[in-house]
Amino acid sequence: MTDFDVIGLGEALIEFNQTEPGKPQYLQGFGGDTSNAVIAAARQGARTAYLTRIGQVDTFGEQLLDLWRTEGVDTRGVVVDPPANNGIYFVQHGENGHVFSYARRDSAAARMQPLDLEHGLIERSRFLHVSGISLAISTSACDTVFAAMARARAANVQVCFDANLRLKLWPMERARATVRAAIALADIFLPGLDDIEAMTGLTDPDAIFDWSRQSGARGIVVLKMGKEGALVDDGHNRTLVKPHTVRAVDATGAGDCFAGSLLARLAAGDSILDAVDYANAAAALSTQGYGAVQPLPRPEQVRAMLAARAG
Repeated sequence: MTDFDVIGLGEALIEFNQTEPGKPQYLQGFGGDTSNAVIAAARQGARTAYLTRIGQVDTFGEQLLDLWRTEGVDTRGVVVDPPANNGIYFVQHGENGHVFSYARRDSAAARMQPLDLEHGLIERSRFLHVSGISLAISTSACDTVFAAMARARAANVQVCFDANLRLKLWPMERARATVRAAIALADIFLPGLDDIEAMTGLTDPDAIFDWSRQSGARGIVVLKMGKEGALVDDGHNRTLVKPHTVRAVDATGAGDCFAGSLLARLAAGDSILDAVDYANAAAALSTQGYGAVQPLPRPEQVRAMLAARAG
């Protein structure tokens, strides 16, 4: 019997999201890809926990703790690092979509280290969720992610890895080599179409799946394609799961919502195709409000969208 369905590890951030293009008006919220994913999973009914560091130089660390506790996310794996600050990012919106600006250098999360995992929480979960951003923010954070994946594999905990390539954080050659090393340790690999195109130059989904397998992917690979839906490679078949169409206002965190919702439904016993369909719907709904966390849907909203299409 496990204590958690989904445990995430990574960097949580404070978000300032522009509410009107061209206007200096921002809504303060929360972000950080793996934190978003864990909250999304919690809202879908999963038992969750989050592993990170938070600082006390500013007041944002306490806000993050309050957020996780409010969302029902276990915080016993959160390490308080008093002399560190917490990362911040800004989202601006324009004709070409959203643009991110970050102030995260030397953040508390970047000071994570493998010793932070001695609490043994990973071993008590069904899934561990990590990402390429967590690998990129610092050498010690990268070491911590790989240590977490090793712990998970040793305990038969399934590892989900979201590529989430951010080239502002590290050079391409290091990113490519590190991501490929992580792919080989994952049971579920979640590449985004834009990320893999930037990393490999590939645009054809079959070629991307082949690259993923050649990089060591041995379980499920789900290619996230945004408005085009998702393609699933289960090792035997490659299947398109159609998207759900909505009028989007802000896609911040949609991929994270997809990941967390997917893992929540897999933990609940759904097949991979049903879980991906559910995750597609949840991610679509999350784009109808501003910010990464506030618009994350509840199960009744997702079920209503699925029922409407089925009807």
